[in-house]
Amino acid sequence: MFFHRKELMFPVKVGTPNPRFGQMMLEQFGGATGELSASLQYWVQSFHVQDAGIRDLLQDIAIEEFSHLEMVGRMIELHTQGPGRQAAEESTLFAVRGVGPHFLDSQGNTWTAAYLNEGGNVVRDLRANIASEAGARQTYEALLNMCDDDGTRQALTFLLTREISHTQMFMQALASIGKLDDPMFGNVKPDETVDLYFNMSRNGALDMRGAWNQEPTFRFVDNPTPQGQVPGEVINPDDEKMAGAGAPAAKAGKAKASAAPH
Repeated sequence: MFFHRKELMFPVKVGTPNPRFGQMMLEQFGGATGELSASLQYWVQSFHVQDAGIRDLLQDIAIEEFSHLEMVGRMIELHTQGPGRQAAEESTLFAVRGVGPHFLDSQGNTWTAAYLNEGGNVVRDLRANIASEAGARQTYEALLNMCDDDGTRQALTFLLTREISHTQMFMQALASIGKLDDPMFGNVKPDETVDLYFNMSRNGALDMRGAWNQEPTFRFVDNPTPQGQVPGEVINPDDEKMAGAGAPAAKAGKAKASAAPH
């Protein structure tokens, strides 16, 4: 059961409408890193989680993301207001689709559930959520770099800040189950290659060394050698091999059959 309060989570004020910027804002309404994607991703993840605390966290943040979607939608609405249709026509997208928010990204691509990153494992999902928050924060920063309107900038800064807050919350949730910096999760034990670092991009002095490829965590393999065999010849009866002087094999085969004595 849901209840909706009609007041926005944070004030949204636009001094100078800019339909072109409103089109850029669609990225956070119906885009891959947008608020709809985040809200639905976290909400459906919560259905899989046994830990009551993490489930509550995911649901709280999911509903907050719906509140952010409402803010972004209001900003798009305000940025596409203007005298008649002149303002909307400054953006071809709004001239065709109508003013206000739509579930499209800034290029007019329709929102899709393929944007959602969830997989039914709490560690996997929380790590995916950190990446999602990073993508949204980056988009908000890009929008801020293109915006001069003070009211819009204040709202965008609030939204960017909340992405950072959510990242910290997801990190603490991972820490609470001991998986913040532990790459091992799941039920299948890894094989003996788990601590090997293969130097697959080799150029002498340009091969960098650091904590990501040094002991005690990793064993550095400077010149890895293949452990498998050369693949066998492909056998495909439907493949059209050339036989003789450029005649297809299938036709050549038919010719031989017709020439055979009865």
